[in-house]
Amino acid sequence: MRQVEPTDTTHPDHYHRVVDCQWACPAHTDVPEYIRLIAQGRFADAYMVNRESNVFPGILGRVCDRPCEPACRRGRVEEKPVAICRLKRVAADLKGDVTDRLPKRPGVTNGKRIACIGAGPASLTVANDLLPLGYEVTIFEALPTPGGLMRSNIPAFRLPADILDEEIGVIVEMGADLRLGHRVDSMTALLAEGWDAVFVGSGAPRGKELNLPGRAEAAANVHIGIDWLESVAFEHQEAIGDRVLIIGVGNTAMDCCRTSLRLGAEDVKVMARKPRAFFKASEWELEDAEEERVSIVVNHSPKAFLCTDGRLTGMRFELMQYRFDAAGRITDSTVTGEVDIDCDDVILAIGQENAFPWIERDIGIEFDKWDVPAVDPATHESTRSGVFFGGDAAFGPKNIIWAVEHGHQAARSILLRCEGRDPAERTADRMDLRSTKMSIHEWSFSNSYDRHERTLVPHIGLAERFKRLDIEVELGFDPERAAREVERCLNCDIHTVFKANLCIECDACMDICPVDCLSIVANGTEAEVESRLRARRANPDQVLFVSGALRQTGRVMVKDENLCVHCGLCAERCPTAAWDMQKGRLKVAHAGDEGETPWTEERKTA
Repeated sequence: MRQVEPTDTTHPDHYHRVVDCQWACPAHTDVPEYIRLIAQGRFADAYMVNRESNVFPGILGRVCDRPCEPACRRGRVEEKPVAICRLKRVAADLKGDVTDRLPKRPGVTNGKRIACIGAGPASLTVANDLLPLGYEVTIFEALPTPGGLMRSNIPAFRLPADILDEEIGVIVEMGADLRLGHRVDSMTALLAEGWDAVFVGSGAPRGKELNLPGRAEAAANVHIGIDWLESVAFEHQEAIGDRVLIIGVGNTAMDCCRTSLRLGAEDVKVMARKPRAFFKASEWELEDAEEERVSIVVNHSPKAFLCTDGRLTGMRFELMQYRFDAAGRITDSTVTGEVDIDCDDVILAIGQENAFPWIERDIGIEFDKWDVPAVDPATHESTRSGVFFGGDAAFGPKNIIWAVEHGHQAARSILLRCEGRDPAERTADRMDLRSTKMSIHEWSFSNSYDRHERTLVPHIGLAERFKRLDIEVELGFDPERAAREVERCLNCDIHTVFKANLCIECDACMDICPVDCLSIVANGTEAEVESRLRARRANPDQVLFVSGALRQTGRVMVKDENLCVHCGLCAERCPTAAWDMQKGRLKVAHAGDEGETPWTEERKTA
């Protein structure tokens, strides 16, 4: 019978996975650390912790898709997670002057020239990482201002221009050669200029069409969402009809419907083909739209554009009915009827596509059957050496934080390629663990576990927010609200570290654990060990910690990391210090770390 092997805690991923918010963040931002710094009023320090990984704390503190929040451990013990994204904004808003702490370009460059196509978050991150290392970075941008879709597609009432200008300006002022209004029309011509590496961060600039009957006749009043938002951003579009239909239920659709209201629309409906559970838009985006009295209509599949005398008058929809399996997946659909809905304008927000007409197909860059370049998911290098892709241009539309992470990884690969090394041979991430014990019953962190509700963020009133397009709706936390919200963080990066050789099996840790996450059981198969736990294992995606054999009985200590709230009571109660609370610091490798020797703290667990 094969027994469960002791957990290998020397690999950084073991403790990294336990910090669910940091694990879920594509850029692996050290969330608990910056939240603790905010709790101490150290806003500038919190900002710099953020900037190390996500580069744009003020921007992402407003418009990030927040993959960290659904993962937050707080959501397992009460209804809502910590307001991680809004706390990020607190650090950015209250940081003060951090000029002296920002990265600087050295006085002498290394002579390596890097071209970045597109001035969106991926290219800007590449520049941010390589400029301080002496690289010369030129960014080509077709639009008159930098920022890419952050500027052209996210409305100013969500992301003010001055926030964009500030955080992009840090990178440009570092020494990036920003060439605005400069569209790259030929990759062949660009490569002929002798760049040491080229990074493509041009996004997914083409909105998807909806080719239905009546589309050509209704063309004057049917708009592609991302193009329409860009026209609004650059003041080419200043009005819209009274009755507007938005086709699609992603975040772009939410921006389109709320922008329509600010351009004068009286009746705005978001039309969804499926039920709400299948929407791509974030729940908070839906809530903001509904607060502004946008109607969200489900189970309506578009069938035709309706026109009279060459002008759009409405749309015809099929009414859908769905059947689901036990897991909530759609198994079948039925059309139960049709309905016509009047409108003056339709905005299509049904997705985005990559478009590379400017990349010649005979230069060694291979494309797949969807006409998307073949890109190594780890190195971001294409099939042509020295040409890299990131952001939406690499793997299709995602969000800003993913583009940032792509930029970090591409910058590492560019450095390695420029040094004549294999981009696949990358520096490993590292984990440092340090005890947080100050005295026998005191810790260097707040470890009281209290249930209290998520702090509400104030918004500007409905009467005021529609007066101008650039009035920011969400006001952010003031210091008092921030102080309440930071206390909800469970300090998941303060890990319970177990030394099996010190355990006397007194059961004190199990007796005091408030969530029954600890069990001392006989070893066996994984199924047998699970059956012996004091609390049912609810999340098999998060591994169990299993110790080596305990000295007295040969049993093993098992900890369900999914249940643990990191309260530290086990370490306080343990009479032999077999349990200790140790702060983990994950060092994620960036371009400046390449060439360092990977290191992990050695710990004996048996």
